[in-house]
Amino acid sequence: MKFTAIAIPGLVVGCALAAVCASAADAPKMKMTTGIPEGITTPASVETRIGTLSYFDGFPDDATTQKVYDNLDFMRGVQAFLNAMPGASAEAIRVGWASQGAVNNQTLLIMENLMDSKSLFLTPNTESVYHMAWLDVSDGPLVIETPPNVLGIIDDHWFRYVGDFGNAGPDKGQGGKFLLLPPGYEGDVPEGYTVLRTKTFGNLMFYRGFLDNGSTKTSLDKTRKFYKVYSLSDAGNPPPMKFINVSGKEFNTIHANDFHFYEEVNSIVQSEPNEALDPETLGVLAAIGIEKGKEFAPDARMKKILTEAVAVGNATARALTFRPRLEGVYYYPDRKWFTSFPGGSYEFLTQPGVRNLDGRVLFHYYATGVTPAMAMKMVGVGSQYAAATTDSEGRPLDGSKTYRIHLPPGIPARNFWSFVVYDNQTRSMLQTDQQFPSISSLKEGVVINKDGSVDVWFGPTAPKGHESNWVQTVPGKGWNSLLRLYGPEQAWFDKTWKPGDFELVK
Repeated sequence: MKFTAIAIPGLVVGCALAAVCASAADAPKMKMTTGIPEGITTPASVETRIGTLSYFDGFPDDATTQKVYDNLDFMRGVQAFLNAMPGASAEAIRVGWASQGAVNNQTLLIMENLMDSKSLFLTPNTESVYHMAWLDVSDGPLVIETPPNVLGIIDDHWFRYVGDFGNAGPDKGQGGKFLLLPPGYEGDVPEGYTVLRTKTFGNLMFYRGFLDNGSTKTSLDKTRKFYKVYSLSDAGNPPPMKFINVSGKEFNTIHANDFHFYEEVNSIVQSEPNEALDPETLGVLAAIGIEKGKEFAPDARMKKILTEAVAVGNATARALTFRPRLEGVYYYPDRKWFTSFPGGSYEFLTQPGVRNLDGRVLFHYYATGVTPAMAMKMVGVGSQYAAATTDSEGRPLDGSKTYRIHLPPGIPARNFWSFVVYDNQTRSMLQTDQQFPSISSLKEGVVINKDGSVDVWFGPTAPKGHESNWVQTVPGKGWNSLLRLYGPEQAWFDKTWKPGDFELVK
C-alpha cells in the first residue's frame, strides 16, 4: 500500500509546517471554547523510534503518514511471523513429507534405522522409531487403526492439538480405532471408535515406537500389522497401506525464515476454512495481503517491508528461544535448564483466556508435536524435556570447546534418558562425523559411575578415556541440547533431582 496525499485547500505542509502550526496554536478563543486536557491532544512534532512525526493541529503530514503506514505494515509482518509460525511449521512438515512420498492417507513414512542428522526436523530424538503421515479429511471421516505401545499425536494444520493415541492416549497403549472427523462434520458417528474432531482438512500425525533390545524390528512389525488408515466409507474394504523407509534421507521439514515464510502461510489460508483460525490472526494476515480466495502478490514496496519484517520476526523468535526471559521458564533458580512449555499448558495459556504469546513462539520455533502429554505431570508415563542453550556461566555453547555435564545418582527415568545435540541454525540434529549426535542410557558401553551418576562430554574431539560418554560438536558452529527423560519419575516433578549445567572444560 502506498500513501496517497490528500489536498486540502489552505493547508500548507512541508517546509512551512512550523509556521502553520504556530498559527493553529494562536487560534482565537471562541464562545464554546473550553480547556482541553493535554493528554488527549497531539503535539506539532513528536520524536519516535521511526523518526520525527509532524502534524498540523493533529493532522499528520505526508511524510508522517507514509512512515506510520510503512511501520504498520512492518509490525503486522512481524506479528504474522510470530503468530502464524505454528501453521508455517506444520506446512513445512507437509511439504517435506510429501517430498518423500507421503501424498495420500494410505502412506506412512517410517524411520526403519532411526532418525539421523541428514533429514531436517525440529529437535527430534535418535532413540525412538518415528512413523509419520499427513492425514487429509477433505473427502470425509477417516478411520485410524493404531498399533500398541507407541506415543502418538495428531495436530491440525495450524499445529493445534487434536488428540493422542498410544501410551498417553485413551487406548492406554493397547492400540485402538480412532475416527477423525472433518471440520463442521454433522453426519452420523458410528459406535466403536474413539472420536476426534479437527478444525482443518490437513492434519499431521506421527508416533514413536520403542527399541527392543536395541532393535527397531518389534516396533516396525507391529506397525505393518496394525496400522491402517482409510475412509469411513471404505471400512468394509480398506485399501492397502504403503510404508516408505526414510531413514538417512535428505529432506527438510522446517519452515522458512525469509520471505518464503509468508508463502507457506498463504498456502494454509488458501487450503483451509477461515473458521479454523481466529479472526484477529486472519485479520493480521489479510492486512499484509494473505487472504482466502485472493492472490498473494505484494508489490515491491510491500515485499521489501515483509522481507525486513521476517528478519526481525526471526530475530525475535531466536531471542525468545535461545535466551528466554519468560517467568517460570527455568526449572531451577541455579541452573540454565528451561522448559519449552512455560506455564505447563499445551495451549500456552497463563490463565483461562490469556495466551502466553512468547511461550508459544519459543515452543514452535524450537519443537514440534503439541500434546498435553508433554506438559502434564504423568509419573512413569510419556516423556519430559529440558533444554539448554548456554553453559553454566550463561555463555552460548561453542562447538570448538569441550564441556562436561554431570547427572547425579538416581536419574529419574523409568525407561531411559538421553541427550541430543542440535544445530542452533536449524534446530535440527547437529551434523557431525557421528551418525547420531546423541548419547543415552540405551547406548552400549556408556559408562555409569559407581554411585549411579553419569558424566557426559561434548566437544570437537573425545577427551582421552571418555570416548564412550562423548558427543561430537563442530568448531565454528553453535549448538544446544535437550535432556529427555522417558518414563519420568517423581523426583523430576518435585525437583529433588536436578541435572548439572554444561561446564566448560579448560
